[in-house]
Amino acid sequence: MMGVPRDLVLAVDVGGGTTKGEVTAADGAVLAAETIETPYGEAAFDAIEDLGARLLDGLPADCRDRVARAAVILPGLVDPEHAIAVFSSNLGWRNVKLGSRFADRWGIPALIDHDVTVAGWAEWRHGAGRGVDDVCVLIMGTGISGTLSVGGRLVRTPPGRTGVAQAGEYGHIPVRYRDGLPCPCGNVGCVETVASGPAIARAYAARTGRETSSAETVFAAAGTDPIARAVVDDAVDALAAGLLGVLHASCPELVVLGGGLARAGDLLTEALHTRLTELLRVTPVPRVVLSEFGIRAGLIGAAHLARAGSLR
Repeated sequence: MMGVPRDLVLAVDVGGGTTKGEVTAADGAVLAAETIETPYGEAAFDAIEDLGARLLDGLPADCRDRVARAAVILPGLVDPEHAIAVFSSNLGWRNVKLGSRFADRWGIPALIDHDVTVAGWAEWRHGAGRGVDDVCVLIMGTGISGTLSVGGRLVRTPPGRTGVAQAGEYGHIPVRYRDGLPCPCGNVGCVETVASGPAIARAYAARTGRETSSAETVFAAAGTDPIARAVVDDAVDALAAGLLGVLHASCPELVVLGGGLARAGDLLTEALHTRLTELLRVTPVPRVVLSEFGIRAGLIGAAHLARAGSLR
């Protein structure tokens, strides 16, 4: 329609438990939003289609024509260039060729990309890392992964290399070779086996015999409970050890911590900065800060991706 501004975008963030969708304006104002449970297997993609359609159809008539583009971000392995959901162990899909199905259903161009890559890019370009060319972003929760930006460019898996891990799998760097725990990836002693949310909760339960609901509980108790403090210190040590090679190779100026574990706040950032200061000798110690977008980084990133048209 001539004269109608195309200033709105549709963003969809697909997670292992829930899928979130929003229609937003350029200033970040949310015009429509909905969260659904993510179905298992390929049924998830039907649910994504329906979610986007409901959000678009529910807009006022004068807004629907203003939606310019959509972006859908997915977990696991993703081939953005060919719009393929390559693999997700948690959601049970493999080599799903999405093609133009979302664009056809919604009537607007739709981009596909990797959830953590987009979340880390958003934190770098628009959040805690904006204005800095060399940034490492860690998204920490059930797993640990992130992004690396060097010289103002995002490091990505080369286009077309399907079936390989996304760049930024920090959680699968082995740091406990001899006495580590088995990792689902097949290795032993990966960072995730010590420093992920579930690993921290399991370690505390193993040392105390008391089950805990989350890593946040362990962080909250670290100020008064010496066992909780020891578990946190062990997790921070593993995280720092996993970062050493990255820091020596690329010398980022800034490390940004996001995801659910970032709710630990200054306790986590200060402990990691202290440990890196103890370990680094020939490489400058980067600043360590909390993410600006928190657990909404993926959804905000998807909106920025839809608006920009690419990760740039």
